[in-house]
Amino acid sequence: MLRQHSLRASNLGLVMQAVVAAEAPSRADIAAVTGMTRSTVSRLADELIAGGLVVELDPLSGNRGRPATPLVPARGAVAAIGCEVAVTHITVRIIDLAGEVLSHRHAPQNLAGIPAPEALQTLAAMVSDCVAEVSDIEIVGLGLAIPGLVAAESQQVLEAPNLRWYDLALPPLLAEAGISVRTDAPAAGPRESSPSPESWPLLLVNEADAAAVAVAQSAPGRSSGRDAFLYVSGEIGIGSAVVSRGEVAGGRHGWAGELGHVCVDPAGETCGCGASGCLETVAGSRAVLRDSGAADLGELREQIAAEQPETLAVVRRAGRALGVAIAGALNLLDLQDVVLGGFLADVGPLVLPEIDAELQRRVLSARFSPVAVSLEEGGEWHAATGAAYGCLATVISDPAGWLDGRADTMKVES
Repeated sequence: MLRQHSLRASNLGLVMQAVVAAEAPSRADIAAVTGMTRSTVSRLADELIAGGLVVELDPLSGNRGRPATPLVPARGAVAAIGCEVAVTHITVRIIDLAGEVLSHRHAPQNLAGIPAPEALQTLAAMVSDCVAEVSDIEIVGLGLAIPGLVAAESQQVLEAPNLRWYDLALPPLLAEAGISVRTDAPAAGPRESSPSPESWPLLLVNEADAAAVAVAQSAPGRSSGRDAFLYVSGEIGIGSAVVSRGEVAGGRHGWAGELGHVCVDPAGETCGCGASGCLETVAGSRAVLRDSGAADLGELREQIAAEQPETLAVVRRAGRALGVAIAGALNLLDLQDVVLGGFLADVGPLVLPEIDAELQRRVLSARFSPVAVSLEEGGEWHAATGAAYGCLATVISDPAGWLDGRADTMKVES
């Protein structure tokens, strides 16, 4: 049996989730969704309003009865820092509960082989710049997306081959760079001091998983309408994430989705992971640029626009390899929706026909339920955005933990 305090915390979470999930619901709307009485919802909503997590809009006049008062997530009050350290760039964003980007930094650079401490120093400077732009904002945590295998609980990067990061414990490295993070608490409660605390809770997440969260949600806790899909992210390597019922399915250890290391050619070249013939040795941007002779993605686009035969052949070969790997994943997972992000969205118009042809040929259920492949929109910032959403998910699911200053274990939520 739930104790009164636990019941309050649970019900606060239900009300908070109802506020963020819908478009300005009223107390009556929330009562209908949650099954609670209107008086209970009103009491809990007032607590969330007093705590700065929710605000009331002007009442809506209706034909009958008392006017409904819409409730929305508070803007510019509670926010999270979302970061991505990729091989080609570092991105930092501060995003509030309403999904508004309060500050943003993006630095293109080649980080392949750059020692982690050096890359994290750049990240720390960007975080500092972003935090300096916000005032009177409560920061709930810092989410960091990395392209590789991570251990969220121990906050270690186990293997990020394209960054050449292996077996790294991030908290001490971040501390050396100037970012002090906690390993135990997602929400230590509002602070009376400035938005530069002694430490922030850290959420470490795989880059593709984080980006998939941003595709699945149009704002923190609000569904985009996509609740089951395979997300495939193409950068130097190829990452992926499986979303089911609106949540990233990370597998037992959170390591699911390494589509880039599915073998498409056993006799192929050696991958950065040490195996041969992995998908990313054919369809990753590094492989495509090398084989096409293009210096960068801009030149690759120019070659594609000029219809240079050698370049078109390289990109189409990448599309066929993608189709083979994606078809295998769809047969295994029973999904019919695929979203291509990152570099793959850039070359999408050229690779889509090749992917579609392989999917039609190889996906057993395609005759009965057609597979839809779409290109991610605005995906350049999705990993950092999803990392911020993951931090904010803790406050959305357990606002009592934030309001009461309790400390619980952070987990990736979608």
